[in-house]
Order: sequence, then structure tokens, then C-alpha cells
Amino acid sequence: MKLARVMAQVVSTQKHAFYRGQKTFMVKALTLKGAIEGSTFVAVDRVQSGVGDLVLIMQEGSSARHMFGEAGAPVRTVIVGIVDHVDMAGER
Repeated sequence: MKLARVMAQVVSTQKHAFYRGQKTFMVKALTLKGAIEGSTFVAVDRVQSGVGDLVLIMQEGSSARHMFGEAGAPVRTVIVGIVDHVDMAGER
């Protein structure tokens, strides 16, 4: 799992049947200190997050597909939590 920031909502009129009714966002992975790390990618939202939220993502295809109960689902990254704060050794 990784920390990420929700950057934008993805809206698509033509999509794979799996994505019908799913909310998708562009997210950027973060380091533990909050710096942006890596590229932007699409994640399916399971926790009602929104643009600007600090979230916990699972970026593993088989686990993501298992969450949806569909072995063939075309999904790799899922938002699984909204983070209130990160507390490392007493520092926020």
C-alpha cells in the first residue's frame, strides 16, 4: 500500500463494462514526507474520496481484482482509505 494525493476525477463516456458505476480518479503517489513520487495514474475509488484528499492506495492487480470479486477485472489500483494524518515518531 502507498500514500497518494487525489489530483482529479476521471470522466469517461466510453469505457469497459467493469468501470460502469465506478468512480475513478487520477492520483499521485507520495513519499512518507508528502513529496510527490513517480507518475500520475488512474485509481478506482472504494471509499468516497474526493479531489485533494490524502488517500491510501493498493497498487496490486490481483488484490484489487479480489476486492471486486472479479478475477478478470481490468483494474490495478484501488483507493482503499482516506488518511486523516500520518504520525511518525510523534511528528505529523
